[in-house]
Amino acid sequence: MNKDQVKGKAKEIGGKIQEEAGKLVGSSEQQAKGLNKQAEGKIQKGYGDAKDAVEDVVKGNRN
Repeated sequence: MNKDQVKGKAKEIGGKIQEEAGKLVGSSEQQAKGLNKQAEGKIQKGYGDAKDAVEDVVKGNRN
């Protein structure tokens, strides 16, 4: 795992917590912010996954 995968997953989890907290207190603004953070996290994790895949291909070509 690379740092983008870890940070992305952490953002997803943080966003889910924020969304649920918003639901709990009835704040649609916090729910929206949580959903946005989850989307950012998924994008960052996807970037990290792609970066990891490229590294695997490059390492595979060296052997």
